[in-house]
Amino acid sequence: MDWAAIALSLRLATIVSIVLLAIGMPIAYWLTFSSWRGKFLVEAVVALPLVLPPTVLGFYLLVAMGARSPIGRAWERWTGHGLAFTFEALVIASILYSLPFAVQPMASAFAQIDRDLLDASAMLGAGPLRTFRRVIVPLARDGILTAVILSFAHTLGEFGVVLMVGGNLPGVTRTVSIAIYDDVQGLDMAAAHQTALALLAFSFVTLSIVYAVSRKPWAVATWR
Repeated sequence: MDWAAIALSLRLATIVSIVLLAIGMPIAYWLTFSSWRGKFLVEAVVALPLVLPPTVLGFYLLVAMGARSPIGRAWERWTGHGLAFTFEALVIASILYSLPFAVQPMASAFAQIDRDLLDASAMLGAGPLRTFRRVIVPLARDGILTAVILSFAHTLGEFGVVLMVGGNLPGVTRTVSIAIYDDVQGLDMAAAHQTALALLAFSFVTLSIVYAVSRKPWAVATWR
């Protein structure tokens, strides 16, 4: 089992989950409460990674991060090295690829909040920011937790996007999914089986937690 690849993947997933929590929550809030008629276009952009082939997204990200692109040139002037095929490129690509897994659960949780509670908070003198912190976030806690868990798990298992923008550099961009691919290519099925089984177990536990968190008490009562 490639522990270096596992450690790098865990580091990547942790960073991406934190960043997505920070940027995904405002996006989800705006999508839920905005009255702009054209917001469906933003919803489509956010959800695009769900239907777009990872290689297509990875290709365009690679072009955008390349040495000839404005972003690539600016990054090289700032850091002294290129952006493509670095850990930073993996972070950027993973944030974009996992964005819908963070935004959609939070937007769904925000949409279920009773608007009368928000009106009551405003009538009591609370501003939008305080209402968000004191009312919306506590009521949407389960959706926010689900978003973090799904973002982490999805990032941990990425393959196509990270391979396109990061390549396969041991200790730098070689994630656990790429390590499995390398083991299969090298006919080391025992190592591939160990790592794949670990990811399978992690995915099962992750989904179990998500369903347990989102489970409604009334659903059990209705079933009985």
